[in-house]
Parts: sequence; C-alpha cells; structure tokens
Amino acid sequence: MASNQSLRSNYTVAKPDIMGSLRDDDIELKSDNLSVLPVNPREQARILRKMDWHLLPFVTVFFLLSFIDRANIGNATVAGMTTDLKLTGFKYNIAAAVFFIPYSFAEVPSNIILKLLRPSRWIPSIMVAWGIVMTLMCLVNSYQSLVIARAFLGLTEAGLYPGINYYICLWYPRSERSKRIAIFFSAASVAVAFGGLLAYGIERMNGVGGLYGWQWMFCLEGIVTVLVAVFSFFYMHDYPETANFLTEPERLHIIDVLKHDSNSLSSRFDTQFVWQAMKDYKTYVQILIYLGVLVPGYAIALFSPTIINELGYSAANAQLLSVPPFVAGAIATVIVGIHSDKHHLRGPYIIGGALVSLVGYILLYCSVRAGPSYVGVCLAAAGNYSTVAVILAWAGSNAGGDLKRGVVLAMVIGISNLGGVCSSFIYIDPPRFHIGHGTNMGFLSLSIIMSTFAMWNYNRLNRKKEAQCLAENIGEDRKYEFKDIGDSSPLFRYTI
Repeated sequence: MASNQSLRSNYTVAKPDIMGSLRDDDIELKSDNLSVLPVNPREQARILRKMDWHLLPFVTVFFLLSFIDRANIGNATVAGMTTDLKLTGFKYNIAAAVFFIPYSFAEVPSNIILKLLRPSRWIPSIMVAWGIVMTLMCLVNSYQSLVIARAFLGLTEAGLYPGINYYICLWYPRSERSKRIAIFFSAASVAVAFGGLLAYGIERMNGVGGLYGWQWMFCLEGIVTVLVAVFSFFYMHDYPETANFLTEPERLHIIDVLKHDSNSLSSRFDTQFVWQAMKDYKTYVQILIYLGVLVPGYAIALFSPTIINELGYSAANAQLLSVPPFVAGAIATVIVGIHSDKHHLRGPYIIGGALVSLVGYILLYCSVRAGPSYVGVCLAAAGNYSTVAVILAWAGSNAGGDLKRGVVLAMVIGISNLGGVCSSFIYIDPPRFHIGHGTNMGFLSLSIIMSTFAMWNYNRLNRKKEAQCLAENIGEDRKYEFKDIGDSSPLFRYTI
C-alpha cells in the first residue's frame, strides 16, 4: 500500500459539513493521476472485510428486530390472539394490512431526512420509536386498539429498511453491494424462524402478570428493540469520511473507490434529483419487479404458521415447523447474493429465485398431502427471499447520484410494500388456500416478466451510451460535465 505521506500529497480531505456528509467539492484530487492508491485486490478485500465487521452486525441486528416486530402478529394469532380479541371475519387481515399503509408513504420522506441528518442519529431514533410502540402493544385488549397499534408500528418502522439499503450504498461500490444487502436481509428469514422459536417459548408465559402469552411476545420483543437502539446511538458509524475505525490510507482509498464507482456524479442535496427519481420510468419497472416478490414474501411470513397449522399440525408444532423454511431462505439469500456480486449479474438470479418460489407455490396449490405441501413452503420461502437483496442491489446500482439513489430505493421499497395489504387478504380459503397460492404465483410471474424486460432495456441503453461516447469522443476527462444528470450520463453503465 502507498505510504501515508504519498497519500496526503495527492488528497486534501475537508471535514464534514454541519449536516454530517461531505459535499461534492470536499474531496479534491491534487494530481491528474486518478489511480493514486495502488491497492491490490487482496488488500482491497481486507479493507472491505474490515468495514463489514464494523457495519454489517449493526444493520443485520436492526433488520432482524424490525422483521420480528412486524411479523410476530402471525405467531400471536396461532398463540390465541384471534380468540382473545374476537378477530372474526376479516378483522385479522385488516390488522395485518393496516401496517403497510403508513409504512409505505413514510419511506421516501425518511430517506430524504437521512440524507440531511447523520445515520447514527436517525436510524436509532426510528428504532426507539417503533420499540416503544411494540412494547405498548402488550396492552392491546381489543380489535380497535390492535389496528391503531399496527398503524403506528408501520409509521415508526418505515424508515429503517430503505434507510439501511441507502446506508449500504454510501459505503460500498456497486459490485460489492448485493452480498452485503443479502447478509442483512437474511435477517428477515432468520427473524421469521427465530420468531417461531420465541413464540414457542414465550407462549408458556401465558397468565404471568395477567397477560396472555401473545401479549408477552409484543412486550419482550419491543424492550429488546429499545435497548439495542440506545446502544447503537453510541457505536454506529456514519460515513467513510468520518470512520474512525479506518486508517487514513484506508479511508482515502474507499473515498476514491466510491467516487470512481459513481462516475463523480453529484452527491449534494438538491430537489432536482428527487424529481429525477420520480420521473424515471426505470424506477417503476424496478417497483413492479420488487412488488412481484414482496406480495408472496409477506404472505409466507404472515401466514406460514396458519398454513402449516392447516396441514394438520398442532398450533405448537406449527410454530416450530415454521422455522426450517426461513432458515433455508436465509442460507439461499446469502449464497445468491455472493454469486450475484461475483458474476456482476442481477436479473438472472432474480428470475431463477422467482422460478424456485413459483415451483413451491405450485406444489402448495396442487398437493393434498402434508409432506409435499411442506416441501412447497420451504421452496416458496427459499426462492422468494433469495431474490430480494439482489433486486434492491439492482435498483440502487442503476440509480446514479446519492440523492436519486436514496429516493429510488425508498420508492421501490415504499410503493412495493403496499403489496403487503394484498398479502394480508389473500389467505382466506382454508385449508387449501387456492386463492392465496394462486395470487402469489401470478405476482411471481410478474417479477419474472419485468426482470426479463429490465435486462433487455439496460443492455439496450448501455449499447446506446457506448455508441454516443464513441461518436462524440466522450471519455473520463469529461465526466464532470455530466455530474448533475445521474445515470443519464453517457459514462454511466447499467448493471444487467
């Protein structure tokens, strides 16, 4: 690695502005040679691993707690909440669905606030808010109070998921994001699995302190979230520019890599970048791709204990048997994320995972026996969850500029999460659940079709940009001419 002295001779690094992030001109190259840090691949891998150990445990635990808290209503239902609160007809479905309405609409504003504030302040604040709501849900004693609590839970949780995805984009180059997103998103699968184990244990507290077992689920899980949030206020890192766990050469290297990876596109706050995200048709293509896997994903998370219960297993065994499908989902998520980054491909892995999940739902739709149906649950979860991290890495990688990327991710996650409303109402025809399984098959097919279109379209746009650069003699020396037009820059290349 280059010496500290040679590094300082090539860079001047300003301190962060009052909002906590570096402006476009804060990092000034003092040499015409852009490869000022001759770091070999092994050394770069070491720096990335160092970042992983300081960043990923935080975001993984955050998302684990988030998904446990939003999905535990499914475990609470099997644990007796439906009977205790007299949730007849569509009352449970409404209580599950209302979460997604404020959750979806609050995500874009949250990511804009995250751009203005420090991640180590905004993300833990979100966690404290939803942890308090979750804890107080132990006081729920009627259908009406459950609906109100779920609405507030959706509002307070809204910023975490898009915020973490945006946070990952601030630290890692595009070719390294899928596996990192996969690692923290695997927490969703672990959360549903772990939630089943927790439910099995906490249900034994029924009657303690005058609370039902399902009320203790809400209380204990909410308290854990608040405690983790308070801890993270002090130990979460904000940006590479301010990371005290990196040495100066490491910090300068990461800054250089990120600026090259973004083609020096603007990172300042300007509303024009918000409008770029909202007006870009490619944003809505990514929304449809994500929606196609999110509806089945939420459905299997919310209803897997019920589905397994209807296969003939007892309520307690249904809690335990809901664990293996999501363990398989967590493993598949990480494996697919790693290989997606290794081959620099997104679309084929999304299509492959959606096809596996589709096979699982076909088994559930057609089989009348418990064994094949349970295999179907495992395939549905493993195939579905393995695609999510790749889709978000795809959406983030193909949006040029920091603010546009943050808004695109928030739109993709926020609008698609309205699909959770649909997920809440499709499992209404036990014991075979043909409406639910059939609806999920349709949404997975939508994701496959739109992924195929996106691959074709990105390839077409890349060829067009290459022709433009050749015809107009556009090279790296002109990249600052295009810094405000995001991924429309002729130097920007889309990931396929």
